[in-house]
Amino acid sequence: MPRTEAPDEDAALVDLAGVAVRYGSARQRQVTALDGVDLRIRAGEFVVLVGPSGCGKTSLLRVVAGFERPSSGTALVRGGAPRPGAGAGVVFQQPRLFPWRTVGGNLGFALARHGVPRAERAGRIAELLERVGLAGTAGRRTWELSGGQQQRVALARALAGEPELLLMDEPFAALDALTRERLQEEVRALAGRLGTTVLFVTHSAEEAVLLGSRVVVMAAGPGRVVAELPVDLDRGPGTDVPALRGSAEFARLRGRLTELVRLPGAAV
Repeated sequence: MPRTEAPDEDAALVDLAGVAVRYGSARQRQVTALDGVDLRIRAGEFVVLVGPSGCGKTSLLRVVAGFERPSSGTALVRGGAPRPGAGAGVVFQQPRLFPWRTVGGNLGFALARHGVPRAERAGRIAELLERVGLAGTAGRRTWELSGGQQQRVALARALAGEPELLLMDEPFAALDALTRERLQEEVRALAGRLGTTVLFVTHSAEEAVLLGSRVVVMAAGPGRVVAELPVDLDRGPGTDVPALRGSAEFARLRGRLTELVRLPGAAV
């Protein structure tokens, strides 16, 4: 169910301090994916990571998800070490659904992993599908769905555990432009309704400004944070999103973000 309490604006849900990630052993040439990354994300924020390929955006997301351990520095989520599946839902660039299961079967598997009793799963599946705009599709095979619909199922699966933190790694990159725009709007609205904290990775300045309450700019060689851009746009219920995209303030923020990404040290 959506959270009824207001998020604590001063609480650090995610706290990274001096995080470095290095791949390879001491006997081999090590690759430093991240170095000295400091990042705090408050409860209820929608934070977007942008930067060139190879700047460590996905590595940073994996650290927050608990899939990677920092080589040095500290990573905390709600005051503890991140663990896979512990309070965070993850949506990847590809849906990664089980093709041998129905839509409902994919969601039922996720619910079972989160300890939802079998008797309650059908109702929860219907609720999740309604939430992502796919009501009535529980019995369909995943390969019968369009790419955008499959990604909605992946989002519903990530929401199955009622996570307070949603991690999204370029989830719309493989979709056509119209589907991508529609899902951008729906994810932003959904996060607002549920009070979910989001960390979102993208290469698109326009997507970053549209979605983020704050945009974090990363640079490569090694991956590090080089700038931040607060985004103060009115995106409440009933917002005319096409008009927002065409507004002067939106254009100004998108232009400023493009400048930040092109700063010395921020480009490949």
